[in-house]
Amino acid sequence: MSLYLIIELTSLSVPFILSFDKKVAFYKHWKFLLPAILISALFFISVDIWFTEMGVWGFNPKYHSSIMFAGLPLEEILFFIIIPYCSIFIHYVFMEYFPETYLKYKSTLYTSFLLIFILLIITIFNLNKTYTAFYSAFSIVIIILTMWFRPAILSRFYLSFLIILVPFFIVNGILTGSFIEDEVVWYNANEITGFRIFTVPAEDLVYGFSMILLSLLIMNIFRKSPEKA
Repeated sequence: MSLYLIIELTSLSVPFILSFDKKVAFYKHWKFLLPAILISALFFISVDIWFTEMGVWGFNPKYHSSIMFAGLPLEEILFFIIIPYCSIFIHYVFMEYFPETYLKYKSTLYTSFLLIFILLIITIFNLNKTYTAFYSAFSIVIIILTMWFRPAILSRFYLSFLIILVPFFIVNGILTGSFIEDEVVWYNANEITGFRIFTVPAEDLVYGFSMILLSLLIMNIFRKSPEKA
């Protein structure tokens, strides 16, 4: 079994088992969550194929299986299903165990506008860097769409994402070279800013943010009763 797959299955194991916890009962959300993740995954996999062909990033065959699809290892495709599942699980655990913890409407609005402003600046000043510019701009779009269709999501997601960042840095840290000899995923230095948190490119935070939020937004659009702040 490849290291990449071991990392993914280890990441999934605890959230999957605890999905049947009586308080959270996360399995009850599967009928909305799984289609949402798959729709989101189609977009991210398509971009992933494009970026891989362009040489924005690539994969070390030492750490993934020989099963490939359009230039992507099987593990990379599973990434877009497993990571959103685990992340949204954390979001719902946060909601269930801390129901009174969320940002008020104005705080959510100000945070959204501040993030949009920061991401816009990042996009404008990095138009020559594909990864940086594309996902900074895409995150702006996702924030605006969420503000329009399901603004209540953001009042909790801005907080739950801070918790999600803990396992995020562990998983992405290993994938980008922490604790192992080489990187599982390598990045073209010309397509990123070069600013890293440990071994994780800063762009991965924006990438992860948009990927999780898109799945969460689609999931809530499918639901008859949207999340409440």
